[in-house]
Amino acid sequence: MDFSLRPSTDADLDWLLELRAVVLRADLDRHGLFDPVRVRQWMSTAFVANNTQIIQVEGADVGSITVRHEPDARWIEHFYLPTNLHGRGIGTQVLADALSRPDVRPFRLMVLQGSPAIRLYERHGFMPYDSDDHDVWMTRPAVLD
Repeated sequence: MDFSLRPSTDADLDWLLELRAVVLRADLDRHGLFDPVRVRQWMSTAFVANNTQIIQVEGADVGSITVRHEPDARWIEHFYLPTNLHGRGIGTQVLADALSRPDVRPFRLMVLQGSPAIRLYERHGFMPYDSDDHDVWMTRPAVLD
């Protein structure tokens, strides 16, 4: 399935908050952590439009991916696609695109324990480096060329 990316704007935040709540609901419920206010609140305080790209399929805005640049790492965040688009290769292509930019810094991300997304990240070379009762932190070495 073909996709395109466009830069995010502050106007995208409202629908992205709803997408996040829907996409994370099953994983958060499994951990007993779903709170309809908190699930939206966390992203609303962390969202930076300049770091985020909107995923489009057939011209429609359907998801997002954020790459936050820190001095020691690049963080993949707010990577959301609606569940009806899971398993179609879009997430694989979007993640491969984000990972393709050469940089001396590794990539890092945080994902909920037991999330199916862990398999996607492992296929792209991410390995766990820390965890707690709810989250797994993963890293992928830098790409230099």
